[in-house]
Amino acid sequence: MSSMLILFFAEILLCCAHSAGDSVPKLLLVSFDGFRADYLETYKLPHLQEFIENGVLVKEVRNTFITKTFPNHYTIVTGLYEESHGIVANDMYDADAKKNFSQFNDSDPFWWNDAVPIWVTNQQQGKGASAAAMWPGSDVKINNTTPHFFMKYNFSVKFEERVERIVEWLNSSDPVVNFAVLYWEEPDASGHKYGPRDTQNMQRVLEEVDKHVGFLMNKLKASGLWDTVNVIITSDHGMASCSAEKLIVLDECLGRNNYTLIDRTPVAAVLPRQNKEDVYNLLKNCNSHMKVYLKEEIPDRFHYRHHKRIQPIILVADEGWTIVQNESLSKLGDHGYDNALPSMHPFLAARGPAFRRGYSHGSLANVDIYPMMCHVLGLAPRPHNGTFANAKCLLADQWCISVPEAIGIVIGVFMVLSTFTCIIIISKNRVAPSRPFARLQLQSDDDDPLIG
Repeated sequence: MSSMLILFFAEILLCCAHSAGDSVPKLLLVSFDGFRADYLETYKLPHLQEFIENGVLVKEVRNTFITKTFPNHYTIVTGLYEESHGIVANDMYDADAKKNFSQFNDSDPFWWNDAVPIWVTNQQQGKGASAAAMWPGSDVKINNTTPHFFMKYNFSVKFEERVERIVEWLNSSDPVVNFAVLYWEEPDASGHKYGPRDTQNMQRVLEEVDKHVGFLMNKLKASGLWDTVNVIITSDHGMASCSAEKLIVLDECLGRNNYTLIDRTPVAAVLPRQNKEDVYNLLKNCNSHMKVYLKEEIPDRFHYRHHKRIQPIILVADEGWTIVQNESLSKLGDHGYDNALPSMHPFLAARGPAFRRGYSHGSLANVDIYPMMCHVLGLAPRPHNGTFANAKCLLADQWCISVPEAIGIVIGVFMVLSTFTCIIIISKNRVAPSRPFARLQLQSDDDDPLIG
């Protein structure tokens, strides 16, 4: 027993010594825009599967409402719901400042300063420098800070060039870069164009995305980073199929002079110009495939009510339906719908020294990614809406047990204790077998018996 204890404590000391000698943990966060979760099951993606086999997979990520690009990318790096971080749509209007925001006019820090993304926190806490290749908001001075290295957004820059820059920065020694983000526009762009059900075209696109994953892996291996850097691959949202037969035409319900359309389909933000109740009632009776909410009526589960940039009336189309004023359908796939829909969910895969190997997890909220990343980087997280405990099972340094495993262990312990108890009871109740009666025989050398 003493030798076992000595070995046990020796292993602990070795682990501590190893940890103390490790360099600052490094993390690379990658987003492939619009990568619907079930694409992993529908298409053969060998490089991505190789990545997953050596790490962890979250089959579905529950993203935030509305399920659009800018809001969800900011949620991932802040751990906040959209009503908390203030990027509530791809197109916004702030009535107090009388300013407009769009994905092509996004560089004003005014829109982003309600929250502090992890690349800023990483640099403020002195753990290392941050780097970014095209992640939404990463080229903006948020909290008066940008990543130490970053690329201004330019969709024409190839994926390979973005990767080469990121790998170069992660290898930097002056300053040491320990956190980086990388963004790519596919398969979102093609999902809009073809729709997710066009398997012929989407297979070609996803095979290209898979080659990009392979290119990233090879670059990390060639640079000597593969065994030390932690890599998370995920997405902002999924994609649903649309149809020209599923149009909600607002011009058939009310005149355009009654309102301004701030954000468009499939969640439309309406700023009434006339009486709000009149506009609301006209929209309420417009189409049975569209839910109409006054701002104060938006369901609690959306976490999409408590911000001034959320407009007075919000329209939410049913899955596959498109809200237009009087236009024809321009795309066969879209996102933004109710975040409870599986078609809106992306996936998450991760590998590296911080993560378990060969582990699969059912689901995770994307607000939980932020505290997990802070843990990997050794950062004190800022206030957020996530729960670190929800992501513990993905991490190699966290003790984790699933509900079925816990039930199995409890049942096993109960059976062992029951068996042990039964053995004790039986042994205590066991009596010596009876012997046949035999008359007492007196020996010749016995004393005389007493006779009463």
